[in-house]
Amino acid sequence: MGWDAPRGDSRATGNQAPNVEATVERTFSHLRTLDGNTPQTGGVQAPEAPLTLEDLYRQHRMRLVRLAILLVDDPATAEDVVQEAFTGLHRNWGGLRDGAAAVGYLRTAVVNGSRSVLRRRKTAREYQPPHLTTARSAESLAMLTAEHQAVVSALGQLPPRQREVLVLRYYGGLSEQEIAESTGISRGTVKSTASRALDALQKALKV
Repeated sequence: MGWDAPRGDSRATGNQAPNVEATVERTFSHLRTLDGNTPQTGGVQAPEAPLTLEDLYRQHRMRLVRLAILLVDDPATAEDVVQEAFTGLHRNWGGLRDGAAAVGYLRTAVVNGSRSVLRRRKTAREYQPPHLTTARSAESLAMLTAEHQAVVSALGQLPPRQREVLVLRYYGGLSEQEIAESTGISRGTVKSTASRALDALQKALKV
């Protein structure tokens, strides 16, 4: 499942670090299974995407919470981020074309909300990152192997943008273009960011 190399970059993530990419894919595939999240066309059910807010909440809330947890490392904060995303969706419901557009709105809102959380943490002098044992649910940790826990832990050490790109790709199942739209960066930046992120994980995991 390699990506094309960024323009001007001779490396391709699929050839550059096949072992780490396979390791990351195994971990996120396991998390998707735990969360009942099987990616379909950017993680959206189409063309039967739900058109009501209640359906969207029921079908997408858990995967969005996991997405936020992987970005902010704290379940309670992740819940708040997702709740705020759905609140924003409710306010903007009339301007959305269909269920697919609504899911795209939610995903982008979760990414932006997570970024805001991380910015506030960075400026809070007394902030202490949550310990790994409290950063994710006990049920999820109990069902993760040592390899998967190592990947999730290493992911948490990446810069926010690198973490966003890998989470959206390997957990969310998004294409490069969809990641670019969700994060507000160019497709080329998505590619180069993914390459750097996999390099960093390869060094951290020694695979």
